[in-house]
Amino acid sequence: MPLYEHVFLARQDVSAQQVEQMVEQYKALISTNGGNVGKVESWGLRTLAYRINKNRKAHYTLMNLDASPAAVAEMERQMRINEDILRFMTLRVEEHEEEQSAMMQKRDRDDRRGGRGDRGDRGDRGDRGGRDRGDRGDRGDRGGRRFDEE
Repeated sequence: MPLYEHVFLARQDVSAQQVEQMVEQYKALISTNGGNVGKVESWGLRTLAYRINKNRKAHYTLMNLDASPAAVAEMERQMRINEDILRFMTLRVEEHEEEQSAMMQKRDRDDRRGGRGDRGDRGDRGDRGGRDRGDRGDRGDRGGRRFDEE
């Protein structure tokens, strides 16, 4: 049977337990149609690049599938009906990666760094980047009228 990677996005107001129930529902659907689900990764609640149906965040989940095209088509049909699923994407792959996905590895790096992103610890610089602008002196005539002139 062909191998697939399937990612779906669930609405932000759905709880993590409800997302797990959806995963179990789709795993059962795949297994009843003769396939099986390998690794399942929950990437958590993440910010979307743009709003989808008035949602700014979504629960991301990755599933590795070993199933027939008919089983995958039925799962996708049910996801289209489900109002809690914002988007989904299924890709056919030659083989599944056994290690963590790139998203989970990125999360591990961010956790070790303290969640500060790619910039690291920039320290408290106070005034706009730490540059000392020094005394600017007299600005001179700036070409406009002054308020005391009439």
